[in-house]
Amino acid sequence: MANFDLLLLAGDGIGSEIMAQAVKIIDWLNRQGDHTFTLEEDLVGGASYDAHKSPATDAMMAKAMKADAILFGSVGGSKWDNVDYALRPEAGLLRLRKDLELFANLRPALCYPALAVGSSLKTELVEGLDIMIVRELTGGVYFGEPKEITGRGNEKRAVDTQVYTTSEIDRIARIAFDLARKRGNKVHSVEKNNVMATGVLWKEVVGQIHKEDFSDVELHHMLADNCSMQLVRQPKQFDVIVTDNLFGDMLSDTAAMLTGSLGMLPSASLGAEDEGGKRRAMYEPVHGSAPDIAGQGKANPLAMIGSLTMAMRYSFDMGKEADLVDDAIAAVLAQNLRTADIMMDGMEMVSTDGMGDAVISEIEKAAG
Repeated sequence: MANFDLLLLAGDGIGSEIMAQAVKIIDWLNRQGDHTFTLEEDLVGGASYDAHKSPATDAMMAKAMKADAILFGSVGGSKWDNVDYALRPEAGLLRLRKDLELFANLRPALCYPALAVGSSLKTELVEGLDIMIVRELTGGVYFGEPKEITGRGNEKRAVDTQVYTTSEIDRIARIAFDLARKRGNKVHSVEKNNVMATGVLWKEVVGQIHKEDFSDVELHHMLADNCSMQLVRQPKQFDVIVTDNLFGDMLSDTAAMLTGSLGMLPSASLGAEDEGGKRRAMYEPVHGSAPDIAGQGKANPLAMIGSLTMAMRYSFDMGKEADLVDDAIAAVLAQNLRTADIMMDGMEMVSTDGMGDAVISEIEKAAG
């Protein structure tokens, strides 16, 4: 029997509501006794700023460094719009990613059969959709220096710097190629080499790695703007997409909406393997904090639950249990149960708690 230390960072907005549904599943797993979880909780984002005047305290970061994995809810909201830029809620998330060196963000875009009709695209374009977007997470324009606004009066100057090194591109590309070998064996490498020097280097490094170590994987180079168009035009042509921090942020949200709702999609942020083969890791839903519906029981918890199943797969070697939970999600959707964000005519609307309880019920049925 293995025991894992899991740090829960619910954050802001709907974070605590959806986290509670993931904890229901963790509690069920603990009762089974095959694998157990020791849970710690702490504040991050706006909640941490309100309590400590910091979006990520050193004490919280110390817990994050020791944990086997982190389950993260969401941060941000208009409440903190006037907080200093360096102390905004999102800075807590960026510090976690940077200090833990979580350079690889995996964002699956999977269309459940029961939700295909809910996509903004024609059903035949998205039915069976299964894309994995691999986003470089600790480099690029979000972290490049200088990052500043200068000048006075009516004429100011803002600078954000896009920076990538060979080693940063190399390690994210290898993650993508390795994943593709376990999936459809196809990678689209996405950048803007026609107008950006970082794009030129990106294409060069990815092409060289492919030639030397992954020639068995089908590789396509694609410009980011074309990729955005192709995701809407013919999304099922993609298997694994590897791209930089900025383009990954945008393209993963586009891919998410193909599935029917941002509320359905999880993500994993992974670091490099240590000598024992373990990685630091954080798992979080793709959607935001949704402060407009916080506390109303309307939030969709399935992306949070899906983030837990990704943790089972990538951090805890619990593939069988992850399959059980994923199958339960599919079964609940097939029963026409819906939260507000995925509601359609003829469906039954349930609350955040109701959806979590329905998933647990299906897990218990399947487990016998």
